[in-house]
Amino acid sequence: MSRSPERLDAFPTHRIAGFGVRAGRPLPFGASRVPGGVNFSVYSAGATGMTLVLYRRDEVEPWAELDFPPEFVVGAVYSMTVFGIDAETVEYGYRADGPFEPERGHRFDRGQVLLDPYATLVHGRDSWGGQRRPLRSGVALDDFDWEEDRQLRIPSEDLVIYEAHVRGFTRHSSSGVDQPGTFAGLVEKIPYLKSLGVNAVELMPVFEFDELDNERRDPRSGAPLHNYWGYSTIGFFAPKAGLAATGRLGMQADEFKNMVKQLHRAGIEVILDVVFNHTAEGNELGPTLSFRGLDNSVYYMLTPDGYYYNFSGTGNTLNCNHPIVRGFVLDCLRHWASQFHVDGFRFDLAAILVRAPNGAPIPNPPLLESLAADPVLRDCKLIAEAWDAGGLYQVGTFPNYHRFSEWNGKFRDTVRRFVKGDAGLAGELATRLLGSPDLYRDRAPTASVNFITAHDGFTLRDLVSYNEKHNDANGEGGRDGDNDNNSWNCGAEGDTEDKRVLALRDRQIRNLLLLLLTSHGIPMLVAGDEFGRTQHGNNNAYCQDNELSWVDWSLAETNAGLLRFTKAAIAFRRAHPALRRPWHLRGHQGDGLFPEISWHGERAWTPDWSPGQRLLAALLYCHNEIGHDCVYLAANAHWDSRELELPALPDGMRWHLFADTARACGQDVHQPGEEPPLADDHVRVEPRSTVVLVARNTEE
Repeated sequence: MSRSPERLDAFPTHRIAGFGVRAGRPLPFGASRVPGGVNFSVYSAGATGMTLVLYRRDEVEPWAELDFPPEFVVGAVYSMTVFGIDAETVEYGYRADGPFEPERGHRFDRGQVLLDPYATLVHGRDSWGGQRRPLRSGVALDDFDWEEDRQLRIPSEDLVIYEAHVRGFTRHSSSGVDQPGTFAGLVEKIPYLKSLGVNAVELMPVFEFDELDNERRDPRSGAPLHNYWGYSTIGFFAPKAGLAATGRLGMQADEFKNMVKQLHRAGIEVILDVVFNHTAEGNELGPTLSFRGLDNSVYYMLTPDGYYYNFSGTGNTLNCNHPIVRGFVLDCLRHWASQFHVDGFRFDLAAILVRAPNGAPIPNPPLLESLAADPVLRDCKLIAEAWDAGGLYQVGTFPNYHRFSEWNGKFRDTVRRFVKGDAGLAGELATRLLGSPDLYRDRAPTASVNFITAHDGFTLRDLVSYNEKHNDANGEGGRDGDNDNNSWNCGAEGDTEDKRVLALRDRQIRNLLLLLLTSHGIPMLVAGDEFGRTQHGNNNAYCQDNELSWVDWSLAETNAGLLRFTKAAIAFRRAHPALRRPWHLRGHQGDGLFPEISWHGERAWTPDWSPGQRLLAALLYCHNEIGHDCVYLAANAHWDSRELELPALPDGMRWHLFADTARACGQDVHQPGEEPPLADDHVRVEPRSTVVLVARNTEE
């Protein structure tokens, strides 16, 4: 029985470098507040000694350096409680002693002060593009008032995802926000997102990275280029300070939390694009920032002679299925799910997560199994980019444990090729329309995240405006970016004043949007595509922190017709459960009216799957407690029109026109519930156009 209510572990037992300290708690890793001080805990199996380096906020020289006594080491964990320091004003790092033997995988260097892998703040890049100072670890406040906020748990079949770059979304002068380029700026655009109809934002990397980590310049202007996208993490537990209006005050975590809370209030989930396939340290020529100096042979996949496997295309590959690294990834995602209320994660180059330490794919990767079964992550959406830069392509074969959805690159390629007029794709398009059951077999259609464009590649406008990429501004001589884009410029490369070309481009964009938003699975749009954002043919704008990448909000007015069309198409999807089935359709009969899926052609019930066919017509049907829902889609990628016989409806029902991309702007789409009836039982589908109909009772 304790003789005193005072905690015995709240008092120092040693003095080191003038500070009262005691043996710390090995778990949790990182820096955490304890009564009277801060507990520091860091892992390193290969180090022969460890030093905690303390800094006063914003000072370059250390305040003190505290060596860990041997009795403060438990296993491979160095832990120490330091009393009398204020977690809000202290910065810290570590020096790790050990051998420098690259051939054996060891790259210890006591001369480097290392970031804590578990640091909840990273100082040194406190404002975007500002003064560059040494990177230091920090401790985030944990006093945010969530006001009963929680993850939204929107059913996956109801999602419409909107991919955005936090800075690029509001940085343009046309954005009209008070805090452009920040989490706070995104909050100001929530009413717009709500009016658009999306209910999930997928944010490109928001973990701390160094935007100045790019030595190239634009060869045309000489302007410096940036690490704009941020796919090179330096702090996995820390929100990026440069994306916060309050980053200079160290309040980026609270600003991020407020963004999540406000998005949740608007019914919008937050999905983070996370990068666990590599780090910013690069190969043996790169900087030593954290992992390399703490335990290089544990954190990275190394060749037998100590060099880095490069399955990421960026110089190194994280050793994700090593037990220590697996624990690190789990801890990181739990942190964002519990402390930041994040609703899901999209894993960049996720095929790397199935590789063993020697790089070989393994059928049951421990990391993915752990993520799928983790109790804290139970309600999080998990989305895999199921390929990597080492040639491992696993779309449809990614070890999913019935938890992961996948970016469906085959959906993207099929829809692009069909709409631009390639022959023989009607059958494959039909499969993609149903959520790609050839790929996902006994899984729900929501296994497929359907997209036509993403941050990586052409914008939707550029997809119909350029035959070739135009990446001259990237300073890589045109060697970067994908060469296989399945794009078509509609008769002129880039900017043109030809009205026929411009009209065709507008029609093609609408065709692409309709196919995306009427397909089973989870649709994903890219910020600005809904009103014609362009990157002027640059399909790899990773380094362009300028108007080339920023969303130009004036286009929402210039292309108001396209924005209206997109909003209506999203609303139509939300209104029709036949487009959002949460299970695979395998020819089951509906409740009396139609099969759940049927295929048609110029004659109803008679599809044409011949190799030269460029027409697809489908009837999607479901019956639920509300009633019958019946949607007819006809996509004609041919240069001639088609007259289609429509499936007959029961007495009292008629076909109504929701959208016809061949019609003039203003007549091309109708608001759901306000669709005008057709005059007869046929519909004409003009060249390179798409028609969507809905069956309604005449008394409606």
